[in-house]
Formats: sequence, structure tokens, C-alpha cells
Amino acid sequence: MKDLIEVTIIDKDGTSNTLQIPTGISLSLMEVLKGEGYPILATCGGMALCATCHVQVIKGYEKLHQPEDQEWAMLDTLPNYTPQSRLSCQLKIDETMDGMEFRVMGEDNV
Repeated sequence: MKDLIEVTIIDKDGTSNTLQIPTGISLSLMEVLKGEGYPILATCGGMALCATCHVQVIKGYEKLHQPEDQEWAMLDTLPNYTPQSRLSCQLKIDETMDGMEFRVMGEDNV
């Protein structure tokens, strides 16, 4: 088992950065992104109610669990929704995310 999970994050300006996240940290991707200084407002505190943590899964979407009804309902309201859209607050960091790539999509004014 690896000690670190590597995920690539593409910021709104197109900048790509690989994050190394310790395994077993029990945080969501949203919490990690906020901690790394990405422009994630997370005004609802991770309850899948605001969509300010919207990400597009560029690589590895098939590794993730399917969204719950509340997340689907929120994603369905987004003007920049894609079939690979997810709310990062609903994605718990675990080993299956190793090698995945995400694009920050959340709007500062959502």
C-alpha cells in the first residue's frame, strides 16, 4: 500500500499541479483543495447544497462511486455541468483516487 495518493488538479486558469495526499486522512477532496489554497468557497460546509466545490473529473471518473440523489440534484442546476461533473465535498480521499485528474469548475458567485 502506498503512503501517498497523487492527484492532478487543473485550476481555472489552466495551471496543472500534482498534489501528494497522505493515505488515511479521512478528508474530502474539497477539504484538501481548500487547504491547498484553491478557490473553493464551500459555503454549505460540504453538505452538497451550494456547488461552489464543483469539479470535473478529467481522468478516472469510472473509479468513483455514483453520486447520491442530493448531489445529482445540485449538479443538475449548474450551467457548466458535464457528464464528468462531481461535487468535491462528496468525494472522500482514498487509494482509488491515486492517479486521478480533476479540473476546478466551481464559480465564485454560485
